[in-house]
This record gives sequence, C-alpha cells and structure tokens, in this order.
Amino acid sequence: MFESTTNMKDDRIDEIGDNHIATSASTPLRADAFDITNEEKIERIQESVKDILITLGMDLTDDSLRGTPKRVAKAFVNELFMGLDPKNMPKASTFDNKYNYGEMLVEKNIVVYSTCEHHLLPIVGRAHVAYISNGKVIGLSKMNRIVEYFAKRPQVQERLTMQIVQSMQEALGTEDVACVIDAKHLCVNSRGIKDIESSTVTAEFGGKFKDKETKREFLDYLKMDTNFK
Repeated sequence: MFESTTNMKDDRIDEIGDNHIATSASTPLRADAFDITNEEKIERIQESVKDILITLGMDLTDDSLRGTPKRVAKAFVNELFMGLDPKNMPKASTFDNKYNYGEMLVEKNIVVYSTCEHHLLPIVGRAHVAYISNGKVIGLSKMNRIVEYFAKRPQVQERLTMQIVQSMQEALGTEDVACVIDAKHLCVNSRGIKDIESSTVTAEFGGKFKDKETKREFLDYLKMDTNFK
C-alpha cells in the first residue's frame, strides 16, 4: 500500500511538471529562504553541482570542468535567480503625470529570460506591458526592470504575467495595467515532445483593460511593426 501511494504521488508530481501547472500565484518560498548569505548559498550549491557532475561520470579534474560547479552556483544566485531576493526588487519610482497624458502607454518587446521551475530549463520570449495613468507615470526602464526581476527566478509563465501586472498596479496605484507574454519553453522545445516551433502566450488584464474596446486597442498596438531600420 505504501509503495502504491508513493508511486501515485510521484506520478502526480511528474504530471504537474510535464503539463507546466502552477500550484501557487506566489513564488513558493520557504520562511527561512534568506537566513543564510548569498556567499553561503554559492558554497552549498557549488558542492551540490559538483556531486551532480560526478554522479553523471564527469571528470572534474579536467581544466574545462574544474570551475563549472562554482560558475553554476554564482550564476544561480547572482543572475538566473536573483529575482528571488526582495533586496533586488527595482525601485519603481513614479512621477506626477504633469503633461496629463490620458491614453494607454505600451512598452513592447521587453526581452524575457526566465527559468521553468519544473525542469530548470530556459524560458525565452517577449513581454508587452501597458498601463493607463491614474495621475502617476513610471519611468520606461523601470517597466523592463520589473519584468526582469520577476523573470529571474524559477517560474511558470502564468505566474510571471500576473506578478508583473500586480507589481505595476501597486507602483502606479491603479488597476489599469495589462501584460502579454509570448515565450518559448525549452522544457517543451528540447525535451519531452521536442516541439521547437510552439510558443506559449499568457495575458493578464486589469481594470479598464478588461473592457473589450480597451483590450482590443492594446492588442492592436502589439501588431504594429516597430522594427526600425
């Protein structure tokens, strides 16, 4: 009975991962996630990566592989997953909308580099973010930085889309924020079904963007050719 129950749980875990199902709208972090320093995390991850490579049969005395465990550990903590640390949250400075711009502002084609939390393989794509000012505006580069911050963690695309919108809503003090992400998942492209052509599109519409006309206007902007020569 125990073995059967265990196998059922393992099958369920595999099913969630293979179907890229999110179990929480918030990034699942333990309460003690920041009890140790980044330096300590790098040391621990380095040893774990070393163990993985040795288990795979790699010769870590080879010059090409000798530094790989530390390189991977540093990349995990300082780059790929830096968005897990609240200290890296960009300061989304806002300003009064003194020029009274009343239409939507759309920031298109923001590059997304993230990591699928099910297989730790890359997610690569573009985010398109829009908002309608409620008296406040935000610096354009800050929109890119908000996308980067939430992308730089183990993610599922649906959660990433929602987190970007929620962060923008909080910064601007308005519900009128929208985000569309179109991305390729290497866990689909390079393993499993190995479909190199497919991409995943997710969207989150808040406030006025739930209105049919406003949503259509936003989506029409995304069709505009912005490949300037």
